[in-house]
Amino acid sequence: MPLLLKGSCRCGAVGFEVESHTPVPFMLCYCSICRKQQGGGGYAINLGAVFETLKVTGTGNLGLYRAEIVDDERTRCEVSTGERRFCTKCGSALWLYDPTWPDLVHPFASAVDTDLPKASERVHIMLKYKASWVEPDIRKGDRSFDLYPEDSIADWHKKHGLWVD
Repeated sequence: MPLLLKGSCRCGAVGFEVESHTPVPFMLCYCSICRKQQGGGGYAINLGAVFETLKVTGTGNLGLYRAEIVDDERTRCEVSTGERRFCTKCGSALWLYDPTWPDLVHPFASAVDTDLPKASERVHIMLKYKASWVEPDIRKGDRSFDLYPEDSIADWHKKHGLWVD
């Protein structure tokens, strides 16, 4: 049975719960969108969950942000298909949903109140876009990538025997 993740914003105006097969917070994203939205340490951690199980309270307090992206891979400004949800009262980032992958939602580990399993290793992604002041804490056994790894969040959990049925 998937792990039920319960989460909320800082002020309590928005709450959510969602089922996750992939609850281990192992992937640290250093891209400017994640970092600036909810990554005070220079990165953010997104989990994977089943979109159809997402239940939200306080929907009237939800804001929506879609990033405009210009970087080395895109020479023209593109609006991201990713829909980042946050609390309009306190600003807490809550989850990312992208209709490109309609079965998934990605709660931000920082918004999850449920105790999460600890990762035995971490994967550092989008290091090409990290802030200049960030010194990633890459430990023995960690993997790092300038952009994205080949393995998805689901692939990583399955390879490590951590997929929750």
